[in-house]
Amino acid sequence: MSQIVQVIATKKKELGPGVRVARVLPQIERRNVGPFVFVDHFGPVDFAPGQGMDVGPHPHIGLATVTWLFDGELTHRDSLGFIQVIRPGEVNWMTAGRGIVHSERTSDAVRAAGGRAHGLQLWVALPLGAEEVDPAFVHHGSSRIPAVSVGGVTVSVVAGAAFGVASPVETPSPLLYAIATMAPGARLTIPPLFAERAIYVVNGEVMVGGETYDRHHMLVLGEGEVTVSAAYPAHLAILGGPPLDAPRHLLWNFVASDKERLFQARDRWKAGAFPLIPGDHDELVPFPD
Repeated sequence: MSQIVQVIATKKKELGPGVRVARVLPQIERRNVGPFVFVDHFGPVDFAPGQGMDVGPHPHIGLATVTWLFDGELTHRDSLGFIQVIRPGEVNWMTAGRGIVHSERTSDAVRAAGGRAHGLQLWVALPLGAEEVDPAFVHHGSSRIPAVSVGGVTVSVVAGAAFGVASPVETPSPLLYAIATMAPGARLTIPPLFAERAIYVVNGEVMVGGETYDRHHMLVLGEGEVTVSAAYPAHLAILGGPPLDAPRHLLWNFVASDKERLFQARDRWKAGAFPLIPGDHDELVPFPD
């Protein structure tokens, strides 16, 4: 079997004023990789003093979000009352369950000076038995995220276990999410831990099976070990997990195995029935009619 079974190019989307994102998943040709049903790559974008990133209050159900930054910092606020600044190397894991509202903004101090924003946000579909759990939020500092050196590659295991280390981040189902920083001439062999695996080229370019792939491409991997090499510096995101326990449907920021649940969440948001974020509820993001 080929080492690569599918190559996915990103699509450009507007996340907000001055912020364009590369939408990796979902796409028509690929809806998910294991439990990962959504991948957005935002930036790098440089803000002038007085400007910043503002993703206003918006709701989620049926998923967990995980944010990873390469540059900059963002302030997370949610309807549970959590306020948490996230910086490179740290992990914000938010479980939406039956419903949560959150925002992500550049802090006042960073906004005043100007700065860069660059990162990834992924959504993990909650298992069938956990779609309606209570919402929750957990932050993990960079010192808790294990990193290992593998032949010229530094791998940070954000969630799951691989390359001899395990992340402390608790996940609702088995999965792997890792960030690999490749030096020039480095090689990394990705183990066949799960039936569904992919790598996403954040920056630089990599070679797999004699072919070269540059940034903003996701490579869905075939069976067995797959070796990735880099002639120049590169960053990769590595994703994997078992196939979903049932198909998932997406509507705006909602994920569910039952389509009717999506419409209920839509109507609930339009009616103002979701909980609000303390201190950040004046400009709710409207449902995109």
